[in-house]
Amino acid sequence: MKEPVRVTEVGLRDGLQNQPHPVSTAGKLELAGALIRAGVSHLEAVSFVHPKAVPQMADAAEVTAGLPFFGGGARGIDYMALVPNLKGYERAKAAGYQKVAVVLATTDTFNLRNLRMTRDQAEATCREVMAQARADGIYVRAYLSGACACPYDGLTDVSVVHELSERLLTAGANEVAISDTIGAGNPKQIRDILGPLVRAHGATPFNLHLHDTRGMALAMTWAGLEAGVRHFDASIGGLGGCPFAPGASGNVATEDLVYLLHGAGFDTGIDLDHLYDAVAVAESITQQSLGGNYTKWRRSQERRHWEQANTCAPEDGRAG
Repeated sequence: MKEPVRVTEVGLRDGLQNQPHPVSTAGKLELAGALIRAGVSHLEAVSFVHPKAVPQMADAAEVTAGLPFFGGGARGIDYMALVPNLKGYERAKAAGYQKVAVVLATTDTFNLRNLRMTRDQAEATCREVMAQARADGIYVRAYLSGACACPYDGLTDVSVVHELSERLLTAGANEVAISDTIGAGNPKQIRDILGPLVRAHGATPFNLHLHDTRGMALAMTWAGLEAGVRHFDASIGGLGGCPFAPGASGNVATEDLVYLLHGAGFDTGIDLDHLYDAVAVAESITQQSLGGNYTKWRRSQERRHWEQANTCAPEDGRAG
């Protein structure tokens, strides 16, 4: 029996939040449906932030109301919402979410740009949300943004990541998402970050959220697998970026991550053929060309086969 790996699709939230063209509620729901048909069962669907801060998330309540199999049921789809503060948490709880995510960046500058709070203030807000969630029986992920580098202050010291991860777990986070928000990391950093944390807590409380700006995300994923981590985020077609992290590209493409995991003998429960189809849906609703390396390779194969099928051979006996 193959070992399972959890892949959380973050394209609906992290992928769409920075898109230059408005994406309709219907389009978001179409993408959610395509992902679920592919076998994706863990999705970060929305963020309950102020619409002026992230206009693409202004329809969070409407999207939630239309999500397939929201609230469980036979399909058991696990939806998550990002909440920046207690007000956002209350909106997510009222909408029916049983899993939320809070955000803490590793530096003051990143927190001020992202949340308009210092790091200490942002951590206090996370603690407030986590305490309420624990009282309500709601699962909490804590994103630790800028785990490898801050877009404003540069390289992040690994000791800061260790200290903040420990504090978040102690404060009530069910899991910590080690987040290379601008795609500046490398496999050694992941080994250095995860080694002591996994030895102290086991691998279960940790998730890797990797952007692929410098093409290192899959190598860092492998380092995470070697450290024992079995929870990873990805975004369909590599969709995404961060409005508060200049230069960040999207998360590692879901199809690339799944291809890697399946090739390594892990079970994700996701069908690559249907996932490939979902990339086209993401392109349609965002009006842009998308796709990880798996998608680009597969499209090149399709073009080659089409060209071969439509190339006319000379008729027998025709003079050359």
